[in-house]
Amino acid sequence: MTTGMVENWVGTVSQLGPIYPFVGWEFFMSILGLAGWIGWHVWQTRFESKTYEEDLKRLTKKEGG
Repeated sequence: MTTGMVENWVGTVSQLGPIYPFVGWEFFMSILGLAGWIGWHVWQTRFESKTYEEDLKRLTKKEGG
């Protein structure tokens, strides 16, 4: 992947132009990443709570009675 024609690195960065893809998407991608991270935590908490409740019912059930 190339980010432009750079023959030498002498000069200012503003003259080189964008040096990585998707310039201008930082804010949107940050919000998307934050939403995904929070969503994963919500899903993980619900999944673990459900598993915990099932294990608790199974372990506290009286056998042979």
